[in-house]
Amino acid sequence: MIVTLDEAKEYLRIDDDEDATVDILLKAAYALCMHIARYDDETEFDAAGDIVKEAVLFTLGVFYEHREGDFDRHQLTLQLRSLLQGIRKVAF
Repeated sequence: MIVTLDEAKEYLRIDDDEDATVDILLKAAYALCMHIARYDDETEFDAAGDIVKEAVLFTLGVFYEHREGDFDRHQLTLQLRSLLQGIRKVAF
């Protein structure tokens, strides 16, 4: 995975013992970004570099901020499509 747990915690600006929560949210953010970009190979997805890293961190931030699930999933999907448009595959 292109984003480490330590990078994720630094991005979220948290120091306490929320490693398990952040790890789960990070994996979910990564999976969602991969899905929206239409990749099924992590190595290939990670090779896209900074675009992927920023999209994953952005998604993680949304997931962490709205841990209770009170966010617009459709709006997040549209934002991620825009962020990942440069690397998004035409089809799976």
